[in-house]
Amino acid sequence: HFMAESADILRAPHQTVILPDVKAGCSMADMAPTDDVLEAGATLERLGVHDATPITYMNSTAELKAFCGERGGAVCTSSNARGIFEWAFRQKEKIFFFPDEHLGRNTAIAMGIPAERIVVWDPKRAQGGLTAGEIDAATVIVWKGCCSVHTKFLLRHVHERRAEDPSVKVLVHPEVPHEMVAA
Repeated sequence: HFMAESADILRAPHQTVILPDVKAGCSMADMAPTDDVLEAGATLERLGVHDATPITYMNSTAELKAFCGERGGAVCTSSNARGIFEWAFRQKEKIFFFPDEHLGRNTAIAMGIPAERIVVWDPKRAQGGLTAGEIDAATVIVWKGCCSVHTKFLLRHVHERRAEDPSVKVLVHPEVPHEMVAA
């Protein structure tokens, strides 16, 4: 649904976007409801966090893309996330990234940001489950969300393939947990 929505925004007047299945969805996009992200943004502002550039992954609603645009942020894909992060750090000191914590964390770590400077915002908990000090010390705040498909690939799968063939090269999508990327 989010892809059709984005295509509709970008289409020329003579083009038509057709969504064959109106129930089509994305579990990750569903993990970042607009109201929850707006509440998180308001909470960060209330805490005096004005130095965070909001970035949303393409797998999000048009409302969240607008949220980012209205606040000087951006939309990224998995292939340009690093470039968008680099751009964002030229704008402000922090990044507020959603809805995929793994893509956010993996991108930040690949850029040399220490894991302890990456915190997870849990929308089900007051103030994201974070203290004001944790938020202040963070360089990247990632949303507690993930792609259900990418989390089906487990670290044991990597070990099993390597046991079968020690020379195998394992390629993973940056939406997998960091332990998979590290392996």
